[in-house]
Amino acid sequence: MELLENIVEYYDELYPASDELKKFYEEETKEYEAPVKYLSIGCGVGTFEHYLAKGNADVTGLETVSSLLESANRKRRTQLMALRFFQMSSLEMCRFLGKNFYNIITIPNGRIIYTHDPTLMAKLFYDCKQLMASGGKLIIHLPNFEKFKAEPIAKLPVRESIRVRLFSKIKTGADGKKTMYQELETGNGKHLVVTEDAQIMSLNKNQIEQYAREVGFTKFAFYGDLHHGEFTQKSDDLIVVLS
Repeated sequence: MELLENIVEYYDELYPASDELKKFYEEETKEYEAPVKYLSIGCGVGTFEHYLAKGNADVTGLETVSSLLESANRKRRTQLMALRFFQMSSLEMCRFLGKNFYNIITIPNGRIIYTHDPTLMAKLFYDCKQLMASGGKLIIHLPNFEKFKAEPIAKLPVRESIRVRLFSKIKTGADGKKTMYQELETGNGKHLVVTEDAQIMSLNKNQIEQYAREVGFTKFAFYGDLHHGEFTQKSDDLIVVLS
């Protein structure tokens, strides 16, 4: 169960549109002519998407959580921006969005892991390939589960700001299934559940490459940070660029 409405107030602090994030995407998109066409799957409150649109990109954001989507839409200063948000899951996107259109499809902030069914995960990769323009890229950000796979209850790195901390842990059941639990701790000591017993798929580098190959991706890059640093088993994050 996801209670993501509890994180809306703090989302930008915990998942900031940092200078490092902006630089990473600048480097990944320099080969494309403006406007670069983006699709963000699980866009949250849309702060990074607004940044991209202000920089002359054409941006579509998908979000399933209504409270996050409302926050994203409130940020819009003008209807003239090439920016739109839809309350839509990845399961629906090929029905409503233009195929062979997007230069960059991104799945940020570990949102891909909540597609926990292998068949639906395969569909997600297939649908992304269908929506992608020739020469496009699929960019995925997620935790490096290889670092924590030996632990029955794995604690992911804490995300924090001045006002709040986000604790995340993953429990592996006797049947091998993994579930996520996330809790916020505010500065005044209040605890708020964000995710509770939500089944996930702890995707690793090899699984991602296998899913990607099966739908026609031929180039695979794996990084351990937003500086395009080498990915190792000790990296906290796994950042994937598929083309």
